[in-house]
Amino acid sequence: MRVWVDLTNTAHVLVLRPLVELLERDGHDVTITARPLSHTIELLDDWGHAYTALGRHGGANRLGKARAAAGRIPQLLRFARGRRFDCALAHGSTDLPPACRLLRVPNTTMFDYEWAVLQHHANCRLASRVLVPDAIPPDRLARYGARPPKLVRYPGLKEEYYLSDFEPDESVLQDLGVARNSTLAVVRTAPSYALYLGGSENPVLPRALERLSSDENTQTVVLARTPEQAHAVRALAYPRLVVPGRAVDGRSLVALADLLVSAGGTMNREAAVLGTPVWSIFEGRLGAIDEQLAREGRLRFLDDPAEIDVEKKSKGAWRDRVRRDPADLLRLALPVTPGTNGR
Repeated sequence: MRVWVDLTNTAHVLVLRPLVELLERDGHDVTITARPLSHTIELLDDWGHAYTALGRHGGANRLGKARAAAGRIPQLLRFARGRRFDCALAHGSTDLPPACRLLRVPNTTMFDYEWAVLQHHANCRLASRVLVPDAIPPDRLARYGARPPKLVRYPGLKEEYYLSDFEPDESVLQDLGVARNSTLAVVRTAPSYALYLGGSENPVLPRALERLSSDENTQTVVLARTPEQAHAVRALAYPRLVVPGRAVDGRSLVALADLLVSAGGTMNREAAVLGTPVWSIFEGRLGAIDEQLAREGRLRFLDDPAEIDVEKKSKGAWRDRVRRDPADLLRLALPVTPGTNGR
């Protein structure tokens, strides 16, 4: 079976990599296209899987995104035409569903945040299958045209699948110059290029960095999404603050950290799964996954940086976690059954 996977954001590389590897292990031919954004290309290079980079990101406003899609979708069409793909898969790509609709390729769109309204109105209608975690109530998705049997729900969090056999690599601390006996705080900046945030940067972030840097026993690693964010954080010149210049092993960093302050979604959920205390400074509308994690006490929302508990967590907390088989997710993700297209 020939499978097309489109990766349009950094987290998508982590989410879909186990599924790609399972497909290839079983003899299927997987072709990857990718949109350059944040550290997507760097993570693909680190993985070592072949890919074709197509398009660009359009920024945080609707006009810019529309122009970028208008340029990238024809690129995808030219790339895919004649390759006879049996099906396609993406997590949040806004370009793959329209391209697949025009090419008549069955395709699945995955997501775990239900309030990216413009994106979901298009993707859910154009995709053959919509795959989401079962924490998202179906009535929140019906407005997008996502109803059974098109709508398929999986148990748990996507992070429980792709982190199932994960073991943290402590060399990431040495590479960043982090002392093992210090308290490690990791900070993730906002996806300010996302349409649902309208290009905004989080005003709590500088105050949180000041709070963390005031503790002499704490080292803080800031994972910026863009060069502009990295430059702005370095310009603060706070002590004991590290801003990596390229993509790092974020999963290991989160597992080994004593706390996470993050404006993102995936890294917050990674921390919750791996047993790292996490404070969210996400400014968008609260999604069902975050509502669930908050109810369970695994996610807190930060308004005042003085609320952050800066202390060492239990060693090896990442070991005691829910692990789910990526093969179960793959079976739900494929919009066709292998062999049904005659190949």
